[in-house]
Amino acid sequence: MKILSRYLLKQHAIPFIFAFSALTGFLLINQVARRIESLLGKGLPWTVVAEFFMLTLPYLIAMTLSMAVLVSVLYAFTRMADDKEITAIRASGVSLWQILVPVLAGAAAVSVAAFVFTDQVLPRTNHRLRTLMTSIARASPTFSLKEHSINQVGQRRRYFLRAASIDQSTYRMRDVALYDLADSRSSRVVYADSGRLGYTPGQQDLQLKLYEARIHEFDRDETHMFQSSDVDEQILVIRGIGAEFVRAEEDNYRGDREMGTCQLDSVVRQADRERLMSELRAEAVRSNNLRSLVGLPVIEPDTTRRSRGPSLYCRATDALANWLGPKQLEAQEASQDERQMVDSTLKALAKQLNPRGRIALETSAVPPSNIGEFRALDDRARASRIRAANYRVEYYKKYAIPAACIVFVLIGVPIALRFSGGGVGLVVGASMLIFGIYYVGLIAGESLANRLVVPPFWAMWASNILFAVAGITALWRTHLAGTAPRAK
Repeated sequence: MKILSRYLLKQHAIPFIFAFSALTGFLLINQVARRIESLLGKGLPWTVVAEFFMLTLPYLIAMTLSMAVLVSVLYAFTRMADDKEITAIRASGVSLWQILVPVLAGAAAVSVAAFVFTDQVLPRTNHRLRTLMTSIARASPTFSLKEHSINQVGQRRRYFLRAASIDQSTYRMRDVALYDLADSRSSRVVYADSGRLGYTPGQQDLQLKLYEARIHEFDRDETHMFQSSDVDEQILVIRGIGAEFVRAEEDNYRGDREMGTCQLDSVVRQADRERLMSELRAEAVRSNNLRSLVGLPVIEPDTTRRSRGPSLYCRATDALANWLGPKQLEAQEASQDERQMVDSTLKALAKQLNPRGRIALETSAVPPSNIGEFRALDDRARASRIRAANYRVEYYKKYAIPAACIVFVLIGVPIALRFSGGGVGLVVGASMLIFGIYYVGLIAGESLANRLVVPPFWAMWASNILFAVAGITALWRTHLAGTAPRAK
C-alpha cells in the first residue's frame, strides 16, 4: 500500500500543479485584460500597476486551489481507468476505498493549506489591495468624483468641483460649479449648465470643458472688486493630474473580506451581544408598562448571561502569536477597558430590564407613547442580526471553500471511473459544470443568508453537503458494480 499510495499521489501531483498554474494564470490574464487600460490611462508608475496585480493574485489562488484538485482527480483517474490500471489494482485485492485513502489524504493536506492561506494571508492582501485602490482612485479625479459633493481635483491643487449629476461612462456633468482657489491673490467661481471631463492626448493633464458658463472673480486684496462674465465655453487645463499618485495611509477599518476567522468571530459575538441588549430593552418597554398598569414593580433581568468565548482555534492562534511576538500592552489595556465598559452597561441595564430574553412582537400592549421606542429597538435588533449574518457568511466561507478540496475528490472519482474514455474533453466539461454549480450555489446562498432567508451555515455548506452525498452515493454504486470496462 505504501508503494501504491506514492504512485497514486505522483499521478495526481503533475496534473494538480499544471491545473493550478493554468487556472491561476488564466484568471490573472483576465484581470490584467480588464484593468490594464484603466490603470495605464491614469499614468501610474509601473511598480504600482505590478503591485496591484500581485495583490489580486492571493484571491485567485484561494479560488483555484480547489479547482486544481478536481481537475487532477478527473485527469488521473480517467487515464488510469482507461489504461486498465484501476482494474489491475482492484484485481489484486485492493478495494476502491483503499485507493481513495491516499487521494483523500492529499486533498485534506491541500484543504488545510488553503484554509491557512485564506485565514492568514488573504485578509491582509485584501486590505492592502483596498488601500491601494483608494490611492489609485484619487490619482484620477474622473474615477472618484461624487454627485452633490464638493470634490477636490488633485491632491496638491486648490480646485474644487461640484456637479448635480455625473455620467460615469462619458463623464458628462450637469449643473456644475468650479471653485478655483489656485491663485493666492484672487478667487474664481465658475457656474455652468453642463461640462465634460477628459484627459489630454498625453494622458497627463486633465481638461475640463464647461458650457454656458458664468464666471465670478473676486480680488482678495481689494474686496470691493468683483467681476462677472458669461461665456459659451470655458476650457480649463489642470496639469500633472495623470502623473500624480499619492499612496493613501493605512487605516484600521477592515471589511468582512479583510478579516480572519477570529476577527470575524469577534464581530459576530459583538453583534449578537448588541442584538440581545436591544431585545431585552424592547421587551422591557412592553413588559414593564404592563406591570405598571397593575402596580407591580419592575423586575430586574438576569444579567448573568454571557456571550460565548473565542473558539479553540482562535485561542490557540492568540497563544501562538503572544508566544512568538512581543507583548502588546496597549491592546491588553484596551480589552480590559472594553470589559469594564460592558460590565458597567449591564449594571445600568439591570435596573430597567426584565429577565425575559426575546422580543414580543405584539405591540398592542405597548402604550402609544412607547411604540416609537419599541419599534426603534426592534429595528436595532434586526440590524444586529443582519450584521451578524453578513459576517457569519464570510466566516463559514473560509471553512467551506477549502473543504471543497475533499468534496471534489468524492464527486470526481466516480465520474472519472464511470466515463473512463472521456479523455481531456470529460475533464474540461465535468470540471466546468461542477465549478459552475458549486459557485452559483455559494453566490445564491450568500445572497439569501444576507437577507436572513436561510441560516449562514447552510448557505455556505449546502453545496459541499450536496456534492458530498452525491459523491459518496456514486462511489458506493461504483464499488458494487466494479470497474471493469463496459462491453462494446
